[in-house]
Amino acid sequence: MSERTSGEKPKVLGIDIETFSNVDLTKCGVYKYVEGDFHILLFAYAFDDEEVKIVDMACGESIPQEVLDAVDDPDIIKAAWNAQFERTCIGHYLGRVLDPDSWRCSMVHAASLSLPLALKNAAKVLKTGQQKDRAGENLIKYFSVPCKPTKANGGRTRNLPEHDPEGWQKFKDYCLQDVRTERDIRKRLEAFPMPDQEWDYYHMDQRINDRGVQIDTELVEMAIACDLILSDEMGKRAYELTGLENPNSVSQLKNWLEGRGIPVESLGKKDVAAMITDLDKNGCDQEALDMLKLRLQMAKSSVKKYQAAQRCVCEDGRARGLFQFNGAAKTNRWAGRLIQLQNLVRNEISTLDEARELVKMGEFELLESIYGNAPDILSQLIRTMLVPKEGYEFIVADFSAIEARVLAWLAGEQWRLDAFRNGEDIYCASASQMFGVPVVKHGVNGELRQKGKVAELAC
Repeated sequence: MSERTSGEKPKVLGIDIETFSNVDLTKCGVYKYVEGDFHILLFAYAFDDEEVKIVDMACGESIPQEVLDAVDDPDIIKAAWNAQFERTCIGHYLGRVLDPDSWRCSMVHAASLSLPLALKNAAKVLKTGQQKDRAGENLIKYFSVPCKPTKANGGRTRNLPEHDPEGWQKFKDYCLQDVRTERDIRKRLEAFPMPDQEWDYYHMDQRINDRGVQIDTELVEMAIACDLILSDEMGKRAYELTGLENPNSVSQLKNWLEGRGIPVESLGKKDVAAMITDLDKNGCDQEALDMLKLRLQMAKSSVKKYQAAQRCVCEDGRARGLFQFNGAAKTNRWAGRLIQLQNLVRNEISTLDEARELVKMGEFELLESIYGNAPDILSQLIRTMLVPKEGYEFIVADFSAIEARVLAWLAGEQWRLDAFRNGEDIYCASASQMFGVPVVKHGVNGELRQKGKVAELAC
């Protein structure tokens, strides 16, 4: 345990590491990344303003005991750009989860000031004396990710230091430079400190990400299999209806519809839905109607989140790293990552449990015959792939119009507060104020409610 007098600034250990794994970091996240064929290649560090040093772990060097002690010392701040990466990787190397409380993330601090999330871009904006070396990106591709086996490289799947000694030295220089650049940025940001409470929220966020959520991997696998079968069947049906080489092609389908006298401006979801309504009313061209309904079903991205969950789920069946603190530009909100849990389809059917069991049993035809629109059912089942551990349950809650309520209170808009207290529809109340007429949902001037909603959410 380090000792310092009261009021003294804590000692800071700046860290940057370069790593290798056969797992795709961008698609799978750092928690899955370290479960692959994972190695720390380089470990660059500096205490406070001391000289930056580097440990060449790929060539057999070991992290100094002084640094290992500092990692475990709660009184020494560990600082890094995107510190979650360094903390998770070093923790995996040491065989344990590192407590986040003594870690500070300069990227999070920069994001709180609406600065870029990329180190090189933040350094550029701040015009720091130390800039990130752009040449390092090619070195990362060479040393940190698997390579394609060829005759020229002897069939290897990984580039080691001995395969390019000169490049390896440049890679070490690049790693050292990152510590200097991040330290320079950190000093600039000290003029605009994040409140301690915000760091507490960040540490809570890190614990949430470390803990993750259990995934029903059986449901995930069967939902993906179901979608593959359905997509194949829908593709065949679309081909039978149109005779097109590629019924998914916008240009081909557009020409086909226009050839049948149906004008097409766009084949976006809303436009297709409008055309379906129009054709339904007029009761003509059943083939075009069926094709447009198929188009709507085929466009349903019902399995993307299942696929994301399959990619990032860890060996213990939990998906981690699903949120990024201060990740949403300019608002400081959490941003969703990997599965994007902040954007889930609502459950509309009352028989979710039954539909879920049908998918898990592989009864895809029965699912289609009962519900009619299987892709939509798969979308509604996404929430159910998140499961609590045994003996626990999830409680789902949400604040109603929380932004509108808080802003009304901050702005002293009493009429809005009264509307909330009286249980009124705030979109109708806003539209009524805007147009000077009564607005009732599904009633008098009901069409104006949407304009009130746009104004409400925009402001």
